[in-house]
Amino acid sequence: MCTAVCYKTKGNYFGRNLDLEHSYEESVVITPRRFPLSFRFRRSVQEHYAIIGAAYLSEGYPLYFDGMNEKGIGMAGLAFVGNAVYQNVEEGKDNIAPYELIPWVLSQCADLGEVRELLKNLNLVDVPFTKEIPNMPLHFMISDGERSIVVEPMKEGVRFYENTIGVLTNNPPFPYHLLNLSNYMRLSRKKPELSFAENLELEIYSEGMGAMGLPGDLSSASRFVRAAFVRLNSVSGEGEKESVNQFFHILTSVEQQRGCVLLEDGQYEYTVYSCCMSLDRGIYYYVTYEERGIKGVDMRKEELWGNRLVIYEQK
Repeated sequence: MCTAVCYKTKGNYFGRNLDLEHSYEESVVITPRRFPLSFRFRRSVQEHYAIIGAAYLSEGYPLYFDGMNEKGIGMAGLAFVGNAVYQNVEEGKDNIAPYELIPWVLSQCADLGEVRELLKNLNLVDVPFTKEIPNMPLHFMISDGERSIVVEPMKEGVRFYENTIGVLTNNPPFPYHLLNLSNYMRLSRKKPELSFAENLELEIYSEGMGAMGLPGDLSSASRFVRAAFVRLNSVSGEGEKESVNQFFHILTSVEQQRGCVLLEDGQYEYTVYSCCMSLDRGIYYYVTYEERGIKGVDMRKEELWGNRLVIYEQK
């Protein structure tokens, strides 16, 4: 379970909460421009845009949970259990394995227009990285901080949606979340107006009553509503520090505390890490469940014309 958000002040920001039952020993990884990127059914790419994000490293390959490129495009994969359907390889299609999609998009797209064009012929195929690392059922949010799209692999094929809300969680599919927001259209950051009945006197006894009914549970549908309300009503200063701090406050509104979501195997789901990508500056900020202080890795301080991964331990 996860939540992704985009946010715009003077700058553009994108990030997510990664909610799992344990860490995968992920690291902050920079893939420089000349690190060879191999794809199962496409030619390997020898030179491309640089990428930074959180990844699990296996056999020297970065399996990205999320990331951004040097051009300011951010992307994240979120759990889509029960709905994600990957297809067989189809001739004439761009056959991409799910774990390849983030580097495939970020390595070659400079704006959302290029992303939309690239994905027109996409076929997400049911090919795992290895037998030991099977495919995760995922859907994806891609953003330049101001605008976003959602990519969902369904039984009938890949579906694409404009995301004007700037939020993505998990099941059900994205159209449900948009429709569900209609159930909360009366929520407001302002004081409520009396509409219960005519000739009735009721008292406003607390600040914040305009948002009464905002869901507080940890289900994906409720997190979508809560993150959307907080994100769309959020007010921040224009500077980098104020914007990044506000972004993490938005994510905190939907974070999961260990012990509140019990899984069938007896483990607890919690927010392993939260990240905020400064898309204009190329800085990947993050906090972990155990380390609440904000850390940042600036990709532009590294040699981006290199051919070897740059790895920062995320502890």
